[in-house]
Amino acid sequence: MPVATKLNASRATEPRAILKPGGNRVTVYEEHKRKKENTKKTHDPRKQVPNISDSVVQSNVSLDSTCSSDSFSSDSSVKKVNTVNANESAKMKRNGFKPVRVVPDGVHVSPPHKASEPSKRCDWITPNSDPLYTAFHDEEWGVPVYNDDRKLFELLVFSQALAEHTWPAILNHRDIFRKLFENFDPSSIAQFTEKKLLTPKINGNPLLSEQKLRAIVENAKQLLKVQLEFGSFSNYCWKFVNHKPIRNEFRYGRQVPVKTPKAELISKDMMRRGFQCVGPKVVYSFMQVTGLVNDHLLTCFRCQQCNVTIKNKINTEVYEKKV
Repeated sequence: MPVATKLNASRATEPRAILKPGGNRVTVYEEHKRKKENTKKTHDPRKQVPNISDSVVQSNVSLDSTCSSDSFSSDSSVKKVNTVNANESAKMKRNGFKPVRVVPDGVHVSPPHKASEPSKRCDWITPNSDPLYTAFHDEEWGVPVYNDDRKLFELLVFSQALAEHTWPAILNHRDIFRKLFENFDPSSIAQFTEKKLLTPKINGNPLLSEQKLRAIVENAKQLLKVQLEFGSFSNYCWKFVNHKPIRNEFRYGRQVPVKTPKAELISKDMMRRGFQCVGPKVVYSFMQVTGLVNDHLLTCFRCQQCNVTIKNKINTEVYEKKV
């Protein structure tokens, strides 16, 4: 046989070098080649190499027969990662080796991240709600308003306006309300003339009906009298609930009432004092928005937050009284 043919035949039978789990390059020798080399080395005692057992040779064989030297081709950064089959895993355990998972260099493997879900709000706030209305629910509605008569008067006016407008419409015109009603300063509103009273308009349309506008002016006058009697409008409002908000803790929106016996009691007292357009439904809306009652649903994230706010404010007031 010619020499070239012998070389080609030997190359055809010589196995390719493959990778073991750690990524080190190793050459696997055929049994007949190993015997041939050992025979040659027996003539030179100084170069004698002990025979390698089959178990050790098998343990050095790659766990994945598909992971060959071809993986060191033009795109060496991409390496195939395959799982160890049951037979190979058993062999590894018998030989004292543990299966190794090959991960491509430079690749960070992290567990899947579950996006956080949006906070649960009261049923009447939906994904399609006006952003101002949503912010109002998250930041103001149900938060106790203490010692701020202007804010209380503003929210009383808004509660009255609910008979003609929705909360989103009122909130979108909030700046106009504040400008036309002197930032809800009772002293200024009580001095409104007939002309100034009927001036407030939006795009040529009256801001509120004439009855509501006259009620706002009259209520400002009565609020000043309440301040003289009770020290503040805040003290007058909070005395009805013993200065501690009512917590209804409803689970469903349909359970939230439009009026309560407590609202009827406050309504009667206010009308006796000369306040106008303060029926039980208006008063209960006022109680909800000023935090006299916490009507956030139990499933709403603001329910407990408002309770914490209430507790902190009560503790602060108790501390200030002691000091």
